Amino acid sequence: MTYQQTLDWMFAQLPMYQRQGKTAFKKDLTNIIAFSKELDFPEKKFKSIHVGGTNGKGSTSHMLASILQEAGYKVGLYTSPHLKNFTERIRINGKEIPKRNVSLFIKKYKEFLEKQQLSFFEMTVGMAFNYFAEEKVDIAIIEVGLGGRLDSTNIITPEVSVITNIGLDHTQFLGETLPEIAFEKAGIIKENIPVVIGEYQREVKDVFLAKAKECQSEIIFASEEIKGSYKTDLLGSYQEKNVKTVATAIQQLKEFKVSHKNIKTGLLNVAKNTNLKGRWQILQEKPTVICDTAHNKEGLKYTLEQLQQQEREQLHIVLGVVSDKDLDAVLPLFPKKATYYFCKPNIPRGIDERVLETNALKFSLKGKSFSSVNEAYKEALLSADKEDLIYIGGSTFVVAEIL
Repeated sequence: MTYQQTLDWMFAQLPMYQRQGKTAFKKDLTNIIAFSKELDFPEKKFKSIHVGGTNGKGSTSHMLASILQEAGYKVGLYTSPHLKNFTERIRINGKEIPKRNVSLFIKKYKEFLEKQQLSFFEMTVGMAFNYFAEEKVDIAIIEVGLGGRLDSTNIITPEVSVITNIGLDHTQFLGETLPEIAFEKAGIIKENIPVVIGEYQREVKDVFLAKAKECQSEIIFASEEIKGSYKTDLLGSYQEKNVKTVATAIQQLKEFKVSHKNIKTGLLNVAKNTNLKGRWQILQEKPTVICDTAHNKEGLKYTLEQLQQQEREQLHIVLGVVSDKDLDAVLPLFPKKATYYFCKPNIPRGIDERVLETNALKFSLKGKSFSSVNEAYKEALLSADKEDLIYIGGSTFVVAEIL
């Protein structure tokens, strides 16, 4: 199979959660455990950091990788979803897994994958762990896909677990309340392994304390730890919390030598070292175009607050969302003084642009509907003057289509 045929085959297996939603979600680790055994337990052949949470886990993972690269280590990085290319999910020192490796891996294990009926995410996790083991990374940063307790990545025993924060996202899988969601996220806390909690949230503190006590794990709240602040090249005021989380997590790595200078330099070179995209990314100027992958209430709150602080004449917003979003919670966060370009991301669970426009009108958000993200963006560029600002967001998939 060619690389493209390989990807088509992977996407056609048990549905991919990012595209399909609920039907693709499996509440079970049986498959990934069986696959790990088939691969000779690759996750036991490298050290790791496990990163979960509702918002910020992608940026946090990239920051950790960048710092450890600056300290001279060979660093694996597993994240999801990808924005443009599947290979973005699996990187070593910022370099994506070669397409040839993807094709050869699937060819070798295709019979097992079909027989075991592995999902897209499960086979991708196995591929990442196998690649990191073969390439003998010193450490890998592993981002949780969804939840934690039953996520396919949760077969690792990391050096430290990191939970950035808890928000109401994916409630159809993880629970309707913050404590219920925190319970699922806390599932990555392991016996005698320290856990860093990024954001102090009174509603969920007891959930984490109870799990840490049960596992006899040291628990550290990053917001209470780091005095003074590091700077990062990742734009977006929300990154301040992630920086504190990362600096605290690095301090828990007993077997790795990381200097103050490594932390400082690593945080200032995240985009260069790891090729992170889509986090308050400025695409052009005159007019200024900014895209951001924030897509739930907690993430959008910070992003839209920052958007309101930007100097500009008129504000134009290219907006698309997916079907598991609570529009009544998300839409009131958006500014009324803006021109909207409603669109549907090109995936099965994208919300129809006319449905989005109708719902947005309830909150006095006015604009026009467009059948594709690119059409909406083209119209925004045509309508905007040089001193205006265009913001693109609402979903990772909207940003992916622009990038």
